[in-house]
Amino acid sequence: MLDHGAAPPVVDTATPKTSALGALTRRKPVERLVMEGGQGEGGSLRRSLSMWQLTMISIGATLGTGIFVVLGDAAPKAGPAVTISFVIAGLTALFSALSYAELAGSVPVSGSSYSYAYATMGELIAWVCGWCLVLEYGVSVAAVAVGWGEYLNELLDGTLGITIPEQVSSPMGEGGFINLPALVVVLLAMVFLMRGAKESARINSIMVAVKIVTLLLFIGIGFLGIKGGNYTPLAPLGIMGISAGAATLFFSYIGFDAASTAGEEAKNPKRDLPRAIMLSLLIVTVLYVLVAFVAVGAMPWQDFGDTEAALAKIMTDVSGHSFWGVVLAAGAVVAIASVVFAVLYGQTRILFAMSRDGLVPKVFARVDTKSGAPRANVVIVSLFCGTLAAFIPLGKLADATSIGTLFAFGLVNVAVVILRRTRPDLPRTFKVALFPITPILGLLACGYMMFSLDTATWIVFGGWMVAGLVFYFLYGMRRSRLASDPAVAEAPAEK
Repeated sequence: MLDHGAAPPVVDTATPKTSALGALTRRKPVERLVMEGGQGEGGSLRRSLSMWQLTMISIGATLGTGIFVVLGDAAPKAGPAVTISFVIAGLTALFSALSYAELAGSVPVSGSSYSYAYATMGELIAWVCGWCLVLEYGVSVAAVAVGWGEYLNELLDGTLGITIPEQVSSPMGEGGFINLPALVVVLLAMVFLMRGAKESARINSIMVAVKIVTLLLFIGIGFLGIKGGNYTPLAPLGIMGISAGAATLFFSYIGFDAASTAGEEAKNPKRDLPRAIMLSLLIVTVLYVLVAFVAVGAMPWQDFGDTEAALAKIMTDVSGHSFWGVVLAAGAVVAIASVVFAVLYGQTRILFAMSRDGLVPKVFARVDTKSGAPRANVVIVSLFCGTLAAFIPLGKLADATSIGTLFAFGLVNVAVVILRRTRPDLPRTFKVALFPITPILGLLACGYMMFSLDTATWIVFGGWMVAGLVFYFLYGMRRSRLASDPAVAEAPAEK
């Protein structure tokens, strides 16, 4: 029975608290992501990049280290079948590239797969993805920079007859104390990136053109030195060797998604981002396979582990003149510098998006009004990556980067399936072929290659994930913009 004498119930008019589970699964509407595009602390990014410049950013971030440096790590694992390893790694990248292209055309923002996960799988998964991207982009900058010094030494030796002492050109554990050239190339990239996206894109396009010409020159000269006996036995270490080589070489495809990090600085992102992603992957894959085929034909696969400047050595040996080796080394110096440049750009834009969402400090979203660039972001990331480059060996960095990338790519394949189901009405300028088979194959391929990596790499990855989750629960979860405005996470567009 009702007690008519009782006081009326108190109605709580305060904003309802979000449950712990609700906080972890809150999603950010696609429309909100797009609406906030370019907005930062104190200024906005500028839309100045064409489709060609986006393609050059993607090629710039991809083409270089995998063929100039990491080939030396993969060839001893796969033997002459390293060419097949490149194809397998390329197919794995293709499945994910198709998913990236669809999402980039429908959610054209700087956060790349982090933002796609935020719109489809919720904040916790988005954070995990973003944390993997920090590993992918930030650490790969360092890994690429480490190999830059090898070719710089080849160039100095061939032109001036001098080399940088090992003590200051190799990281600890590899005969030196600090890799000074690696630190220098990261700091040079930092200086150029602080000038803004438009100026940076021009510099990048020039460097990309130089490295494509260099690789075509290598193919032409190296072809003359091919010996049929170098291709046999094709797979001395069997299928596992080919798989291990592919897992290592997947590192060399990291970067095709860099175009998606420029979503808020592209003139026509919905049209141009998918085209740039697919075109860059096609160009890079063709060049990789041709160069690898010529390289293992011109030099026994067992010799690749002796030097990280293998292509320059092949050019010198085949031609009989040191001049061509010097030319190749010069091209490699430019090529690897462009990878550092483009990947560092991608890292800063991902952190820009995460900062805007409140998951990392606001300083990363601060935009300089004069240049239109997140300068503080660029400086912090560059100093962090430069420190890693100076002191950590390349091999460990490359494998750690691969596992973080594979995990993020796997999430992109899941995201495209979820967004098709939850938002079938969303305009899409590109659609994945053979849906949902293609993204499922992409997810399985990423998983297979992750498990091809060694235990030590998994331990590093596990430690990185634990550190990321601790940071999220202590900082990001409470400071998230969706935490202060939970109604946004429940927008009708997401139902």
